[in-house]
Amino acid sequence: MPNTAAILRRAARLITNEGLHTGEQFAGTYTGLDICAAIYIAAESEFPTEFFNDEATSIATIEASPTTIAAIKAISDALDSPACETAGQPDYIEHVSNWASTRGPGEENPPTANEVVGRILRTADKADAHPNAA
Repeated sequence: MPNTAAILRRAARLITNEGLHTGEQFAGTYTGLDICAAIYIAAESEFPTEFFNDEATSIATIEASPTTIAAIKAISDALDSPACETAGQPDYIEHVSNWASTRGPGEENPPTANEVVGRILRTADKADAHPNAA
């Protein structure tokens, strides 16, 4: 099973190669991958077709992978804002996906794909330096 740092580095390569999807669903035809979808694919080595058209199933699929959630949580923890809550629990998927696709307070634009990849790689470096933190 790959560790968090390895998963994040693979996700960064996927986004670099495929692009960053910031629209509806978790993936789009010819529009790349949502950051959480890229992390799932990096962790599980599979690409569910539901990522294109079924948000509820996509979220359930991502949530069912503990290694994916650990990597998404590592990104969430590295962001400047706290994770939002859904049903009284931290919603790391929503937090990370929204960060990558919407502009932050005081920002004119959402982060670029390069900025997202940079944050992923810095988080991977931190995970390598502190492997028991995740």
